[in-house]
Amino acid sequence: QVQLVESGGGLVQAGGSLRLSCAASGRTFSNYRLGWFRQAPGKEREFVAAISWSGSSTVYADSVKGRFTISRDNAKNTMYLQMNSLKPEDTAVYYCAADKTYYGRDPGGYDYWGQGTQVTVSS
Repeated sequence: QVQLVESGGGLVQAGGSLRLSCAASGRTFSNYRLGWFRQAPGKEREFVAAISWSGSSTVYADSVKGRFTISRDNAKNTMYLQMNSLKPEDTAVYYCAADKTYYGRDPGGYDYWGQGTQVTVSS
């Protein structure tokens, strides 16, 4: 099992940047594929980005490609999401997710979830 805790959310003006972190418990962090998802009020949870166990492979939603960067540091049991050029439509609760075998866009593929961190982008 792995437990996930997100941090780094907050209020930022449009065009600004934030870096989210996802800290994981457990000694087998490097075995997990990881992802970031977000959910805005009244909307379904949507895929943002995912990263392979080694970090060598990443995939992004079209809406964030070129603005967001996902990364991980297995020595620190932490995953990151660097968010640049933020837009008001990026406002949502951001969740990190982990799974031992799944790496992709479907939230149903991930077994473990954090509690989320709020990101609010003002216009």
